[in-house]
Amino acid sequence: MICMIKPFKFATIPRIIFGAGKLTELYEIIPEFGNNVLFVIGGKSLKQSGTWNEIVENMNKKKYNFSQVSIREEPSASRIDKIAAEYRTKDLDVIIGIGGGSVTDAGKAISAMIPHQDSIKNYLEGVGTKRPDGNKIPYIALPTTSGTGSEATKNAVISKVGEDGFKKSLRHDNYIPNIAIIDPELILSCPPSITAACGMDAFTQLLEAYVSTNTSPMTDSFAYSGLRYMKDNIIPACTTGSNDVKVRTAMAYGSLMSGICLANAGLGIVHGLASPIGGFFEIPHGVVCGTLLAEATKLNIEKLKEKGPEGRPALKKHAEVGALIAGKESFKQGKMYKYLNILVRTLEKWTENLEIDKLGDYGISEDDFDKIIQKSGLKNNPVQLSKEDIRLILKNRL
Repeated sequence: MICMIKPFKFATIPRIIFGAGKLTELYEIIPEFGNNVLFVIGGKSLKQSGTWNEIVENMNKKKYNFSQVSIREEPSASRIDKIAAEYRTKDLDVIIGIGGGSVTDAGKAISAMIPHQDSIKNYLEGVGTKRPDGNKIPYIALPTTSGTGSEATKNAVISKVGEDGFKKSLRHDNYIPNIAIIDPELILSCPPSITAACGMDAFTQLLEAYVSTNTSPMTDSFAYSGLRYMKDNIIPACTTGSNDVKVRTAMAYGSLMSGICLANAGLGIVHGLASPIGGFFEIPHGVVCGTLLAEATKLNIEKLKEKGPEGRPALKKHAEVGALIAGKESFKQGKMYKYLNILVRTLEKWTENLEIDKLGDYGISEDDFDKIIQKSGLKNNPVQLSKEDIRLILKNRL
């Protein structure tokens, strides 16, 4: 029996260069764009690992002109505006972001705003009134964490933390990096706590994309592929396998797939909550996703069960992930509930074993739930949830 494929759209992806040791190809790629380079890097990890010194040595050897700015926290509109203004007259040929999700997003935003005599706030979704035109400085992304998948997406998340805080996107198809170089050796020095939060973020993106209401056969194949590699490596990456390049390669691949999937299938309630929580509180995005994933998945499954036959297709997809975790590529119809339970129990076990912080560790209380829920989203969640349902997810991770 041939199933009908519903219409779908699929965004462009970057030119991808993947594999251990691929950082060295960067120096051969730069001349494709020109000789004048701006590096966007993190606060200290790249320098502490010795990689930055290696990059500087190679850039000097090639006689490339380059400068560098550091992003030490999630990028804000004021920080992006300041950097864009400083480098607007520098006649840059290419921007290279080497770091975690915040660095990658900052690099995208800087490349997009340098050609515009304007504040990025005016172009943020839900904040500004102007639409980006896609004009940018060419951009190359090299992730040093396995988490957001930002190296494969068309948006840059900009944050403002506080009572009037937000996490909003600068978005245009052209803002996808021109090239993404994913070198797992760059991730070897990532510490366990960051590896855990980033890994849970990537797994959340893969799972939410796989069960999304906007899924397609293409996103399903990418998500399932990423889940297959991440399921056995997320714990080792934070423990005994942290220095194993094979483990880090699997995590880097899963993260890359998660970025491709979220850009095309959308995400669910976990990321619908992560945006307002991250706007109101100083809490890492990966921690929000990691701490909510098991509870949100459990409640989604409960609500899908209540829907009877209507909820069965989405339940089956959840069970397929549970079966994959259990080492099964398929399962008999009568075993679906078994694998749903395996999925939930595994996510709960990961949350505990990886020691993912709770919301209360960042000053969040029940008094904050109403404002969080008011700004939360359910756009591609597999089942509708009430305000009380969402409140329960938050309460169980307080």
